[in-house]
Amino acid sequence: MLNSPVLSHPKLPSSACPKLTLASTSPFRQQLLQKLHLPFDTAKPEVDETRLANEPVKQMVQRLSRLKAEAVANQTTNARLVIGSDQSAVLNGEALGKPHSFEKAFEQLKAMQRQSIFFYTGLCVIDTQTGKAYEALDTTEVVFRHLSDKAIKTYLEIEQPFNCAGSFKSEGLGITLFEAIHTQDPNALIGLPLIQLTTILNKIGYELPIHC
Repeated sequence: MLNSPVLSHPKLPSSACPKLTLASTSPFRQQLLQKLHLPFDTAKPEVDETRLANEPVKQMVQRLSRLKAEAVANQTTNARLVIGSDQSAVLNGEALGKPHSFEKAFEQLKAMQRQSIFFYTGLCVIDTQTGKAYEALDTTEVVFRHLSDKAIKTYLEIEQPFNCAGSFKSEGLGITLFEAIHTQDPNALIGLPLIQLTTILNKIGYELPIHC
């Protein structure tokens, strides 16, 4: 007689869809989460995103991802799972923020040519029923090619990525700036590590894909 398989977590009926809230109003993260074909709400977390003194960037994105998820989890009564995420880019040990202007974006891209930029993307999923937090961190390396001043100016004029960390959109024309991308999940570079999110949902008991 065969032994029954031991499941690592309880399987839910295929019709049971998680009630998700994304702790972000970023259109990029919303578009990424839509790939999973799961209904979700969004909420803006009220979180101070200032980097702490001497705080490593990896720890910062993990801390902010957790704080964002906690802030929304403490406000909502409708969500079973709250998803928080934060991202920062690092060049030669220094964090790169959003440029917010053409001039700052030009300076960033000029400094990044022929360099490797590391993007750290934190993820935190809070199960509001159990209070348990599931955390993950993605690291993606982007290698930039040589960029002439003309190429940088043309790119910025066309795509205007002034609200993007690192001054580019990898899902758009920004791909022309790169020599290589080393990553486990191309979604993470855009703002949300879907592979790790799917893994967490499976641990909780939601085996994707699900008909919702």
